[in-house]
Amino acid sequence: METLQFLGDGFALAMQWHNLVFAFFGVLIGTAVGVLPGIGPMSGVALLIPVTATITSGLDPESAATSSIILLAGVYYGAMYGGSTTSILLNTPGESSSVVTTLDGYQMAKNGRAGAALAIAAIGSFVAGIVALVGLVILAEPLSNVALSFGPAEYFSLMILGLCAVSGLAGKSMTKALIMTIVGLLLATIGMDNVSGVARFTYNIPVLYSGLEFLTVAVGLFALGEVFKTILHKEDDDGEIAKVGRVFPTKKDLKDSTAPILRGSLLGFFIGVLPGAGATLASFFSYITEKKVSKNRENFGKGAIEGVAAPESANNAASGGAMIPLLTLGIPGSGTTAILMGALIMYNIQPGPLLFTDHPNVAWGLIASMFIGNLMLLALNMPLVKVFAKIIETPKKYLLPFIIAISIFGVYAVQFTTFDLLLLLGCGVAGYYLTKNDFPVAPLVLGLVLGPMIENNMRRALTISNGDFMIFLQKPLSLSFLIIAVLWMVIPMILKMRGKSVIINEEG
Repeated sequence: METLQFLGDGFALAMQWHNLVFAFFGVLIGTAVGVLPGIGPMSGVALLIPVTATITSGLDPESAATSSIILLAGVYYGAMYGGSTTSILLNTPGESSSVVTTLDGYQMAKNGRAGAALAIAAIGSFVAGIVALVGLVILAEPLSNVALSFGPAEYFSLMILGLCAVSGLAGKSMTKALIMTIVGLLLATIGMDNVSGVARFTYNIPVLYSGLEFLTVAVGLFALGEVFKTILHKEDDDGEIAKVGRVFPTKKDLKDSTAPILRGSLLGFFIGVLPGAGATLASFFSYITEKKVSKNRENFGKGAIEGVAAPESANNAASGGAMIPLLTLGIPGSGTTAILMGALIMYNIQPGPLLFTDHPNVAWGLIASMFIGNLMLLALNMPLVKVFAKIIETPKKYLLPFIIAISIFGVYAVQFTTFDLLLLLGCGVAGYYLTKNDFPVAPLVLGLVLGPMIENNMRRALTISNGDFMIFLQKPLSLSFLIIAVLWMVIPMILKMRGKSVIINEEG
């Protein structure tokens, strides 16, 4: 009953006119971000953090955090939906979690059924969003209560598990992913040490005493890195955009899609809850599952509507599921949730078990806004399918200056230092070269966000045990997390050594 009361309070907060506006613009921008090939949810969310910080600067810190996170979460799950539009119409995934949708979505479009494919993607995304949110409401409170019993040793091990999970499944090479994780952790040590007051890696540069600003690094690596990549690699869009035609699906389409949507939603949600698994893995698994249980296996790859319904439901449910470890445990399971976590920390709000007791308005306001945002997505996307199809045709020459302007003005508006502008450009160049050479940048951001928390919990645990590292192995939960972390790294390595292909999560 208490949970329902908190949810009611959350809806009262989410229904305030300014929060409705934030939710609307979040899902609208998110869909556009998903539709534009190459930008993706990570870049979109990173790019909008400084914008939301500037817009909400007149509000009190908690209201500003609530409104900002409502908009940024809207961008996240809106982008998950928007990626299906390019997959279906152009055979070009908007982000990695929409790769599987191209297999049957584009074939349906070539058969003159693009409208039905887009409509089923919208309906599947809506159902998946609601399934994920029901799961979030049910699991949020019990998980928070369990996490409240965690000591510093358990927290340290849980965060190590989070890092290993993302590193183990990010990019094409585990070695490169681990290198990026370590670089992120090293960058997190720059600045004044909280305990001893010693300056670390600052080289007597005063601006470095407060450490590297997460926002500047994230916007540089994701948004500017993508801009440099687009400028330096003039990619010709060879794909021909399919005509949309009739938008609403037939009764047969709805009947064929119902079971795949429900299966994809449940599978995606549970995969999304696992740190590091992410939407890409969820969409792959749901497609494979659907192909195995279907009576019409031979239709897959030729335009089977189940091949669109299942992965699209799964990747949206996964984005909802990924919010559970973020909000209840303070562990971001993907690059995008790491950026959302960084945004909350910017407002002095620490995600984790105390979030639901210390800042219930932020937690429940966000959950309620996700219900409303999913309704808005359905209402937007069914009638406006043809409008979003037109967004794909936006020339890069108009888009790139806009992204550069938002990046530079946004970072300067929040930080007010020329150093941060130079850091932004430096991270943009680094982001371009890293992605060009298959170094995933999501583990770096995760290391930067989790680094200080890992260090603080390790110090607290060692203070309790008088410097004895065995404390991490003596606590049963801590030991369990460390064993899972090791297995998460070792199993993919064994599979690769045996020549098995490992499904890789490039969304991070």
